[in-house]
Order: sequence, then C-alpha cells, then structure tokens
Amino acid sequence: QLQLVESGGGLVQPGGSLRLSCASSGSTLDLRSIAWFRQAPGKEREGISYIGSSGGITRYADSVKGRFTISRDNAKNTVYLQMNSLKIEDTAVYYCAASRWSVYSPLGPNGYTYWGQGTQVTVSS
Repeated sequence: QLQLVESGGGLVQPGGSLRLSCASSGSTLDLRSIAWFRQAPGKEREGISYIGSSGGITRYADSVKGRFTISRDNAKNTVYLQMNSLKIEDTAVYYCAASRWSVYSPLGPNGYTYWGQGTQVTVSS
C-alpha cells in the first residue's frame, strides 16, 4: 500500500513562509494527480492546490492563489507546497492526497485514493 508522509509544518508568524513536503513510498511517476488539502478546526476539508503528472498543470484555490506554489520532483518522489505571505487564517492541518488516475474535480476530495496523516501549520504572532 502506497504511503504519503507530510513534513515541514510548524509555527510561523504572519507574513512568514513555510515549505511543506509530501514524500511518497512509491514512485510519484505512478501518481497522475496529487493535491494538498487543509482542515482548520470546525471547518470542512478544503482543497487548496493540485498538480498533474508532469507538473505542467496546476490549480489553486482562490484563498491561496498568488501566495502558494505547488511543485513535484518525481526523481525524489516528493511533492512540495511553498507557502509565502502566510496569514492567520492559513492555520490548519495540511494533508497531501494522490491518485494514480486523473480526478474529475482536482480540488475536491473525491477520487483521491491515498492520503497522508497531515502536518500542522500554525500562523500566529
């Protein structure tokens, strides 16, 4: 069973940056769709970024567009989420998710087979 492991979360001040990593136990070349989701306390899980197999197609939620950048390094079997200009409202547990197939709704949770356990990001002064 393929596993995804997130890392890179932590405590950061507003305006700061973090880079999250999602390491796959298998080859990311086999994962056509990879996305980042987040869930804040009391809120629904929100899809925030998606990347296709070659990295040429990306999608972002309006809430993070222009601040976050998703990328993938298939040689390292890792996907990254560079988060800049962090806001207090970015505080959440961040999850990566993946599928071997294309998903109908890249920022929706349905269609993703594999999920990581999450990494906490806290933005606070």
